[in-house]
Amino acid sequence: MGKVKKAIIPVAGYGTRFLPITKGVPKEMLPVVDRPAVQYIVEEAIAAGIEDIALIISPGKEGILKYFQKHEIYDNLKNRDRLKSVDEIMAKAKISAVVQEKMRGNGDAVLVAKDFIGNKPFAVLFGDDVIYTPSGEKTAIQQLCEAYDRTEKSIVGVKECSTELAIRCGCIVPGKRLDEKTVEMLDIIEKPSVEELPSHLASFGRFVLTPEIFEELENAPLFKDELYLTVAIRNLIKKQGGYAYTFDGRRFDLGNKFGFLQANIEYGLRNEETKDELKEYILDMAEKIKGNK
Repeated sequence: MGKVKKAIIPVAGYGTRFLPITKGVPKEMLPVVDRPAVQYIVEEAIAAGIEDIALIISPGKEGILKYFQKHEIYDNLKNRDRLKSVDEIMAKAKISAVVQEKMRGNGDAVLVAKDFIGNKPFAVLFGDDVIYTPSGEKTAIQQLCEAYDRTEKSIVGVKECSTELAIRCGCIVPGKRLDEKTVEMLDIIEKPSVEELPSHLASFGRFVLTPEIFEELENAPLFKDELYLTVAIRNLIKKQGGYAYTFDGRRFDLGNKFGFLQANIEYGLRNEETKDELKEYILDMAEKIKGNK
């Protein structure tokens, strides 16, 4: 059995890039084909053996938690199969919520879960990142949890990426390589300039952290009224050490409209109900676009 049994999923942001729809619907509840984006992330955590999940929400986002709770209106639903995926989540894991009263950055979103986590290692899955892995393969956070079990050090999930993307992320200063996927993390630099870029290994919303991260978060300085998780991680690894793990999986950035459209198209092409019609539609549209040229 793995050592990591708790996870937090920060979903407290306002979703301003998706206005006006996010005025009434949390961005994390926007559908990717037939289920909300946050459900894919919850399912990823459960597949890793995580049993206790806290959603970090802002005031007014209580509807996200309600989605994962029992509703009497559906008890006698004839076509119960359409709720099978949610029923399975409720059977396998406890889903709760912690309110982040003020938007003070992703570090604060982790810090508000201190009492929930206690004194055990835990996973963090950012709500904007949906990561697809084929059925039967290990999910991204499962890969990180197993890396933690081997090293008992904090693990940052990374991908090799372009310079253009890397300078918008937290980038790893790599050290000694442990194996093909795991490398010692000497430092992590948030949004480096091209000249400062230490590597093309960028952090993409998946972490397994030791509980000592909370002390680092409590002592970390604010930048423009925000508390950055990367600042606390870099201080933590100077004391404890840590690793970057290059996970397998196709990442979709649901923090922007194009990433959201990509996810819907690719998940739609994998969905048994929609794949054939969608493929035909895409091919037809491609021919029309070529014709317009």
